[in-house]
Amino acid sequence: MEQSGESRADAAHTLRLLLATVSALSSVRRLRDVQRIVGASARELLQADGATFVLRELDHCYYVEEEAIAPLWKGQRFPLEQCISGWAMLHREPVTVPDVYSDERIPLPVYEPTFVRSLVVVPVRRSDPVAAIGVYWGRPHAPSGDEVTIAQALADSTAVALEHVRVLEELAATVELSSTDALTGVANRRAWDRALALALDAGGAFTVGLIDLDHFELHNDTHGHRAGDQVLRDCAAAWSATLRDGNLLARYGGEEFALLMPGDSPAAARAAALRLAAVTPAPVTVSVGLAARRAGDSHASLIERADAALYEAKRAGRNRIAVAD
Repeated sequence: MEQSGESRADAAHTLRLLLATVSALSSVRRLRDVQRIVGASARELLQADGATFVLRELDHCYYVEEEAIAPLWKGQRFPLEQCISGWAMLHREPVTVPDVYSDERIPLPVYEPTFVRSLVVVPVRRSDPVAAIGVYWGRPHAPSGDEVTIAQALADSTAVALEHVRVLEELAATVELSSTDALTGVANRRAWDRALALALDAGGAFTVGLIDLDHFELHNDTHGHRAGDQVLRDCAAAWSATLRDGNLLARYGGEEFALLMPGDSPAAARAAALRLAAVTPAPVTVSVGLAARRAGDSHASLIERADAALYEAKRAGRNRIAVAD
């Protein structure tokens, strides 16, 4: 039978909505954005009264997102075996329920307080479902084959988006791990060198500082390397808490740390270094050398000036701050 003009228009509209959703999901970088887009799109695509995004958490369904005319189950968890979304994930197939009051798979005490009378649930990722999308109507409604196909197409696009987000999250974790000093938790030398290069390329005002723990080798010889490691951790934690947002503290090597303070004048940088010295855990003291970026400075020349200032602070008796000319 030939479709009417109205039917063709509805089909074209649905296709445009689905393509727009697929496009939006392709650029998503966070799980919560996937959940938000899917919930809203599922309801609109099927012209339903509500939709949910359900994550599988081991042996439970977790209703993380919903878009509906009235509250459903957002934030709640149910055992997989007692949840229709769990049924779809466990059986790896869509489920349609024209009337929740005549389907033995439906836990009525959970549905009775809601508006839901009919539903379709599709698994996200057929081979090993990690989530499900539920779509609901407040009236008896037998979901058509086309509606199930649309819901499953959305679920398939969601599976791709979730995999993309997972890869991005793993990459971010790897980058963070490769940029963090394992002992102290602050940035490592690699991250410091990268940040300093970016600051030099940007060309703005900034100050760098080199921080050295005074007589640290003697402390290690007296108390042992385990105690020395704890001193490094304690100092890094205390200093991090005093620095303003945008300043970078890094472990430069051994007992030496480095500071990058964008926009700070030498006077402001000195005040920051004084605060840092004041919170250094006793009985440890520090010497600090500061150097403000000058026109024409390279990575090497800037560090050389900061290092010369640090040497001057140590030569003058340690436990003090020196600023390069």
